[in-house]
Amino acid sequence: MKNKKPFSSSFCPINNLDDGCLMHILSFLSPIPDRYNTALVCHRWCYLACHPRLWLRVEQSAKGLSEPGVFPSIETAVSAARPGDTILIAAGGRHLASNIKINKPLCLIGGGELPDETTLLCSRGSDSALEFLSTSKLANLTVKAELGCCLLHRSGRLTIDLCILQCESSPLDYLSCPIISTAGGNEVLSSAVKTNGDRVSVSQTRIEGGAKAVLTSGDLTLQRVRVIYARTSVYFWFDVDSQS
Repeated sequence: MKNKKPFSSSFCPINNLDDGCLMHILSFLSPIPDRYNTALVCHRWCYLACHPRLWLRVEQSAKGLSEPGVFPSIETAVSAARPGDTILIAAGGRHLASNIKINKPLCLIGGGELPDETTLLCSRGSDSALEFLSTSKLANLTVKAELGCCLLHRSGRLTIDLCILQCESSPLDYLSCPIISTAGGNEVLSSAVKTNGDRVSVSQTRIEGGAKAVLTSGDLTLQRVRVIYARTSVYFWFDVDSQS
């Protein structure tokens, strides 16, 4: 019986495709986790999976809109994005995010290896950093709020994965809350952003500060809570969903 040779990605038939064809295939993958995981296969796949053609990018060093697909702020990137786009936010520094409304399906991803390398800062006086009115996903980001909330969920399915949500310590902590959901309430939303199946799903996320982790004022309730206590942090898994 012949010995089998160890598998190598260089002998995989898909690697015989040219870069343009392989990049086109990767564009059909969901940004998180599929396309994100393909970057771990090899150096070539990492280059193609992270190619600017597959993402909109936010870089504070960008000057105006001189480079296609690169924006100086989250707000301009969200405004230019099409439904289903992925926005890669560059690591390093702090990106201002105050009352940014997301009313189309988007995925926002931090560009660092860890979530604390990409920080969104919501300044005092803002209701929230990001306000979600459509199905969206947040991954590998830190969102900090001085007062108010980090994330305001109005409608749609919001997924929060591998993030850090922080309400900074203040004598007015009772006014702060990392996540607020008003979905299912009596708010009147335009037909363009009405969705069925409102829900918030949180996984492997650190939540710090504020009066409570989640505040709901609509029909959704906190469910299926799991907590893991690490040496320096507490990680949460839970859903904010309608009662079955």
